Amino acid sequence: MHKLTLALASIGLLLLCPASALIAQKYDVKIVDRKDNETDYSYVVPSYSSSHSDSSANCSTTDTNINCNGSTTSNGYSTPAHQVSFHVRGATFMLLLPDGRAAVVNCESKFAERMAGRAGNHRDCRMPLVDNIQAEFKGDKAKLEWVVSLDGKKMQSETYKVLAVMDKPVTAPPH
Repeated sequence: MHKLTLALASIGLLLLCPASALIAQKYDVKIVDRKDNETDYSYVVPSYSSSHSDSSANCSTTDTNINCNGSTTSNGYSTPAHQVSFHVRGATFMLLLPDGRAAVVNCESKFAERMAGRAGNHRDCRMPLVDNIQAEFKGDKAKLEWVVSLDGKKMQSETYKVLAVMDKPVTAPPH
């Protein structure tokens, strides 16, 4: 009977959780801004932009002629710095997601049990030195992962708290 009660309680808990909190989403992201300070500071969301171009060309030949035509389509967006600011400590990054949104994440130093009882019982958050990383989002957490070896086999990671997800900027129609 006890096992049945636990099973029913587990099912009830799963029904109360939103599906997005149970499923992790992993993306290739780019760090477009970074700040780090061990004392409190205000992080202001900076401006960011992105552009993308697609080109194609078609050529045909005859015995004496070569005819080619092509086209290029470019689009992009830019957003000014936001008045939104966060009161934080530690490492703060703005991550550009593949769909154009930006996530602001922060990591404060971590408590280290092995150092308990001594001054400095905290360790700094691990921070990627590269800009192109992977981020796995689950709830309000983002696990950042990056390569730290030449062969690409050794990875480093750290979990950051998601402070905000900024909407993709709206592109203005051409004039």
